[in-house]
Amino acid sequence: MSKDKIIPATVQDSDIQNYQKIAKEHQKSYRDFLKRADKNKTLAKLPALHEEAFSKIDCLQCANCCKNYSPRFKMPDIKRISKRLRMKETVFIDTYLKMDDDGDYVVTTHPCPFLGADNYCSIYEDRPRDCERYPYTDEDILLKQPNLTLKNATCCPAVFYVMERLSETK
Repeated sequence: MSKDKIIPATVQDSDIQNYQKIAKEHQKSYRDFLKRADKNKTLAKLPALHEEAFSKIDCLQCANCCKNYSPRFKMPDIKRISKRLRMKETVFIDTYLKMDDDGDYVVTTHPCPFLGADNYCSIYEDRPRDCERYPYTDEDILLKQPNLTLKNATCCPAVFYVMERLSETK
């Protein structure tokens, strides 16, 4: 068996239930892993770990990302969503968005105004690209933006799961 293979999961369901606490406790080990990780080997593992995580985690049971953070709304997102909502782009921006410190449009309220009580997104088919890609557990962003990954591990059980599995597969 190649050392690149993923070993059987040892992340327990109870760990996933307590992921926020555990992820906070493991921030240093995650940071150390992200600093020393072999990029190619880690990237090769991500697709399988991503699938594994989402076979165990249902986003509709959580929705922490939608409740606590905002994606960036780029102009293509704004055009697409405002068209869907039959709003002028300027009205959409004035109604739902503000400019953040990085110069990106983000929602003005939390939870996201498009998140329903059932954790379904009312604009899911036209959601921002950031939402579509989140939580980046199958992308190189996991390695390229370690601070974002560390933050996401405390917000998203899938990121927590992937980081736990990566840490144990050294």
